[in-house]
Amino acid sequence: MRLKIAFPAAVAVAHAFFTSAFAFDARTAKGLLRLDPNMRLEQVCDLAAMERIGKESAEFHPDRAKSDVITPPNHLGNILKADGAAFRSGRKWRRFSFTCRATEDHMKVIAFDYSIGELIPESKWDDYGLWR
Repeated sequence: MRLKIAFPAAVAVAHAFFTSAFAFDARTAKGLLRLDPNMRLEQVCDLAAMERIGKESAEFHPDRAKSDVITPPNHLGNILKADGAAFRSGRKWRRFSFTCRATEDHMKVIAFDYSIGELIPESKWDDYGLWR
């Protein structure tokens, strides 16, 4: 089982994202600025994933996205490549991969490409740190 340390600022930012229907307000921006640049990039790209998949698919309505579920993402300056990502929609987790390019301060996504994969069996959720 993979354990992940949750930083209070990251948890606060994620909570603001998920409880405000993806609203990016001043409080969220302030929370993001407290994160280290790599964590900020992951948070902003995870939010972009939920927004894009939700807008572009009638089948999926993501309420969570994580760039580091199956494998850690690759940080390449202002680009995040996540081949082992997952999103939750309809209480089910699904694999996906994406490439996300952000502004230099990692506060805004300027390009986002993704590919949706297969369902993650519930029997694997604990191994990946996923939840219902």
